[in-house]
Amino acid sequence: MNQHTGPSTDVGSTPGEVIDPRAGRSSGDHSNRLIVVSNRLPIVVTQEEGGEWMFSPGSGGLVTALVPVLRDRGGVWIGWPGTTADVPNLDQLLHDGTGEFGYELRPVLLSEEEHELFYHGYSNETVWPLFHDLQSQAVFQPTYRSAYEQVNRKYAEAIAEACTPDDFIWVHDYHLMLVGEMLREISDCTNLAFFLHIPFPHPDIFMKLPGCGAVLKALLSFNLIGLQTQRDHRNFVQCVRTLLKPARVKVARGMATIWTDDREVHVGAFPIGIDARDFAARAARDEVAEKAWFIHEELPDRQIVLGVDRLDYTKGIPHRLEAFRNLLSRHPDLHGHVNLIQVVVPSRVGIPKYDALKTEIEQLVGEINGRFTQSGWVPIHYIFRSLSQIELLGYYRTAEVALITPLKDGMNLVAKEFCACSLEENAVLVLSQFAGASAQLGRHALVVNPYDVEETADALFRALTMPTDERRYHMHRLRRNIRRQDIFWWVDSFMKAAIDKDLRSFPVIEEYIPPHDREDVQGWTSQGEGPPHT
Repeated sequence: MNQHTGPSTDVGSTPGEVIDPRAGRSSGDHSNRLIVVSNRLPIVVTQEEGGEWMFSPGSGGLVTALVPVLRDRGGVWIGWPGTTADVPNLDQLLHDGTGEFGYELRPVLLSEEEHELFYHGYSNETVWPLFHDLQSQAVFQPTYRSAYEQVNRKYAEAIAEACTPDDFIWVHDYHLMLVGEMLREISDCTNLAFFLHIPFPHPDIFMKLPGCGAVLKALLSFNLIGLQTQRDHRNFVQCVRTLLKPARVKVARGMATIWTDDREVHVGAFPIGIDARDFAARAARDEVAEKAWFIHEELPDRQIVLGVDRLDYTKGIPHRLEAFRNLLSRHPDLHGHVNLIQVVVPSRVGIPKYDALKTEIEQLVGEINGRFTQSGWVPIHYIFRSLSQIELLGYYRTAEVALITPLKDGMNLVAKEFCACSLEENAVLVLSQFAGASAQLGRHALVVNPYDVEETADALFRALTMPTDERRYHMHRLRRNIRRQDIFWWVDSFMKAAIDKDLRSFPVIEEYIPPHDREDVQGWTSQGEGPPHT
């Protein structure tokens, strides 16, 4: 039981001038601003029962990271407000409600059809599965692609209306890959950067995307392109070398420089982090400690294995359940002494493939519980809903093992959140080698191939039987890593790359490649990473 505890990179500036998007500004100064562009604004506009329109703050790592930067630096956030309804006086509502933010919100309005085809269609039925190496799930529909182009142009027009040539424009994620090229066609704003939060695929997969060359060419309209891992970085460079023969590429110290006909583009890996100190502070609150105590009181003398995922086929939830079934089949001595708590947050309810996934998960849970349940012990506790903040932090704090096994993930911040909240450091992280987080955390996690059910079960057994001092040794180092490379480090390193004239001094994130010998996966000693006495 856990006791709770090279070349110039002026980004389009005039000769001799370096624009620093991190720098402060004087009151009333509207030059050299940071303009953040993402699919969604950092707020959500909703209509109350009485008909009044209100907005609530958004959440997530991107909001956490960039709101303080915008507040200190001044600037604009451009994105969809979260509704396709006609909101009376929306601009005034946002202005009045965010007057003290220190930055401006500019909405991009979409019709129901545009949102359906652009967001649910091209972004999430075409790009999302393809970029996660699940091409069999991808839908290639011409109407999706044309809607994607149309909406990206809307975003480009909104940026052009808001920006000046001195502004630094930072565009985020796979929804907006064409914006840079479209913006250059209609504006003289040239300080452009892009960050992709999901994986970038190998050329053999990327080339399945209709018009893939045009998408790649559009991405090279940005001066700086940020990716999550060195693997994504290699894939991107290989795609450029394969599909854009005229482009010249040089890779040095993990940063790539690409020369096209009219510009120089830099590409680097910038793994996104979390606000680790804030998570730890919130996990230490009395109400969270009380919730954690209550969870273990309901499950006495049990070790808790925790999975927290959005409902998505990239998360590998059925594979994880099969691994837990395998564990219970091979280790009957664990019966009555371990519980898997699997939280699935509803997502895209009503879409057939997601409804089918939900049914598959529920059937597996029913089969496993039906086979192994004993008096006083039900092995899997399945939760299909969003958790409150206190509930989530309580589960993070109390679980002995986190089972984070996506089939593919750009980063997976749940793994980092779990470590940040493991205050007593008496916990183990079992992590998929295909999560971007494994590149940073793999040396002190049990890294598995989620497609290998037996390997995952073996790692889970290893985690459940690991001595306390070994758990604390590795969790301490995991937590130190995520504190050092937190969300603010991520913003600062990206901004530094955008303005640094000497990228030879840019720090390269070392990549962790897990061993593929089954004996090595049983523990850390063969990797030289165990505690001194092991």
